[in-house]
Amino acid sequence: MVSKDITIGELLSLDMGCAPILMSAGMHCIGCPASQMETIEEAAFVHGLDPDELLEELNAYLDGAKPEDDEEK
Repeated sequence: MVSKDITIGELLSLDMGCAPILMSAGMHCIGCPASQMETIEEAAFVHGLDPDELLEELNAYLDGAKPEDDEEK
């Protein structure tokens, strides 16, 4: 689970699959060196986004991306 204070660089190091989520939210400059040190909260503010909604989407993706135990249903 990630929080508002994780930087874009840390997030992308954790899972590059987060990039399309950021891009679809309008953060097209995720490759910019300056954005790598920007927190999710700061980036959301700059782009006029609700950081909580963005985090909800990122964490939903990350929760689904984790390998799960094989369970029989």
